[in-house]
Amino acid sequence: MIAMRTDVLSMILGWTLIALSLPLAASGIATAFLDSIELALISFAIPCLISLVLGITMLTLWTRTNTSERLRDKEAFAAVALMWPLAVFIGCLPFWFGGVFVGPFTEGAAFIDIARGGVNSWFESMSGFTTTGATVISHNMSPNCIPGTTLDCINAQPKGILIWRSLTQWLGGMGIIMLGMMILSRIIGGGMALARAELTGPYLTRLKPKLRQTALALWSLYIMLTIIEMLLLKFLGGMTFFDSFNHALTTVASGGFSTRDASIGYYDSMTIESIIIIFMFIAGVNFTLIWLFCMKEFKRASKDEEFNNYLVYLAVAICAMILALLATEVSLGNSLRYSIFNVISIGTSTGYSSTDYGAWPIVTQIIFLTLMIIGASAGSTSGGLKLLRINLAFKVAMRELVKIAQPRRIDRIRMNGEVIEKQQLGLIVGMLFVWIGLFAISCILLAICMPNDSFESIISVVASSLGNTGPALGEYGPSSNWASMNTPTLLITSILMWFGRLELLTAVILLHPRTWKKEEKDLTERSALTMWRRMIPTKDKK
Repeated sequence: MIAMRTDVLSMILGWTLIALSLPLAASGIATAFLDSIELALISFAIPCLISLVLGITMLTLWTRTNTSERLRDKEAFAAVALMWPLAVFIGCLPFWFGGVFVGPFTEGAAFIDIARGGVNSWFESMSGFTTTGATVISHNMSPNCIPGTTLDCINAQPKGILIWRSLTQWLGGMGIIMLGMMILSRIIGGGMALARAELTGPYLTRLKPKLRQTALALWSLYIMLTIIEMLLLKFLGGMTFFDSFNHALTTVASGGFSTRDASIGYYDSMTIESIIIIFMFIAGVNFTLIWLFCMKEFKRASKDEEFNNYLVYLAVAICAMILALLATEVSLGNSLRYSIFNVISIGTSTGYSSTDYGAWPIVTQIIFLTLMIIGASAGSTSGGLKLLRINLAFKVAMRELVKIAQPRRIDRIRMNGEVIEKQQLGLIVGMLFVWIGLFAISCILLAICMPNDSFESIISVVASSLGNTGPALGEYGPSSNWASMNTPTLLITSILMWFGRLELLTAVILLHPRTWKKEEKDLTERSALTMWRRMIPTKDKK
């Protein structure tokens, strides 16, 4: 009889909390220099201490001497799913304690305002770690912003806390679990199981012989892209070092948090927009392909089917957007500029805005909604369903239609020339089915919680949350934020962000009762796919 090994979970979560204390400490040091030592102590010293104490406690009290046995898929999925809300909880404390929202250290604050400040902080942290980019920092929610006096509410926040806000997206972009893989693969083993639980796509490609080397290669590439963009924004775009640093962190992560209320539109610079377009596009590409390009394997990378679909997908959306804007008598130059930037921003789930596209024709809103749902490439930092899954689901549908006319014909679904197994196709179709069901239920829940909002707003908020996009449409478009939402709505959308970042599968497995039950036989070598098939019976099973 084998049950969930909570000591393994404690070890993974404990090391995660200890690792999280490092960026907290770095942000605290930045706050001490850029703002004040007092703010640094309140905002970061306390959360850093809490993170360290909880992590050390988990490692010392809730683990055993033999916990180093190999990690199973069951614990991998549970650890990945639990890691996010734990990181979000710790990550929300600087916002709450530091006064971005009303918190326990805000003078003369009522309990109800402190409670709402806690919800706002949780939402902002979840939006950061899941790289969604929606924000509730506004004049009516932040004590640092005075209505009618403070022109730019986000920019009025302490600089050190804004750095932490950007860091949450940068860490969430590659995945906190990838950072831990370099440690966990040596401490407890099972690194491949953790990677399967975190990374997207039907298979996981090793870039190096050892998984720890793969993680190091990915992080090295991630850091290199961040530094290059920061330097370009600083020296070519003319941004301040502070702004270029923050925007580099959130662009490569396809997050979209900006240091300005007006996002990239504040700068009104073609140079800045061009630089960010390039790195948003790169963020939407499978990182395996980026590595191949860096290794000068251009021929192999250029033949990737999903990458070619990605190029066509964005090109078609941009052309359609240009035509729609030209029909409204927008100049050709502005149509090109606005279409390219905003299509790539939404299509890669980055969520920056260079203008208020909420006022554009209805056809453009439909295009944006489609981009929110689909997202970009598997294995990228982007959100959404991913082009790879959409492509494979389309191939399955076409195969079934052909079978109606030719019942005896046998077709194998292929991707890049390789046959995709029936089980993998079943997993992808199952995920799409779960996504549709969750989308429908979420729309109904939000309609109940938001009775005065439009249909367009509700649909787009759900799509934006599940796709980790950020700005929605209607009342929650690029010219506004999500601060007007009530508490239940903020909590529901934050859960949807979590589900979207975990690609649904991991979260569903965590919530399924069978995950926590004792099993009749050893699941040590059982794959994540087999677990999914056991939890969701198919027609083939009797």
